[in-house]
Amino acid sequence: MAVHKLILDDAFDDALYTLIAIHCRLEDYRLAYLLNKRLGIVLSRKASDLDFYNGHVSYSIFEWEDKKQLTVWSLVSNICKTTELKQSDNTSLFDNQEKITKTFQLLPEYKTVNYFLKIDSEISLSKEKYILDSILSIPQIATAYSVDSSQLKSKENLIFN
Repeated sequence: MAVHKLILDDAFDDALYTLIAIHCRLEDYRLAYLLNKRLGIVLSRKASDLDFYNGHVSYSIFEWEDKKQLTVWSLVSNICKTTELKQSDNTSLFDNQEKITKTFQLLPEYKTVNYFLKIDSEISLSKEKYILDSILSIPQIATAYSVDSSQLKSKENLIFN
């Protein structure tokens, strides 16, 4: 009896998408509005955020499905700040509770990036350059650039469905 052996060389790791990092201080809804206006897309807030660590950390996400081009556009925040109250062990007259703010990143390799724009489709370099130039023409955006997804260590965080 012949034995057939299938070798899968990272065929499933190389998903076809373009990832753009965006640095800006805008609120998520304001950035989505400006991107919609500049790029001619229709990003809208999803009903539920991306939840990690059993709902303790959540990232806002805006999405648009372009049915003509068979493309899904996703704008997701990279930074989530949570506040916890730490009870002090000191016994005193006054209740000393400290507020501790913790910061989490969707992609820890890019700690300074505020948002990521993920385009679930392989697009040409000229179209990618056009999208980047359009994003950079928005005055409130400090900078934007393409991210090489093959170098990411936490790619699994970019699976939104």
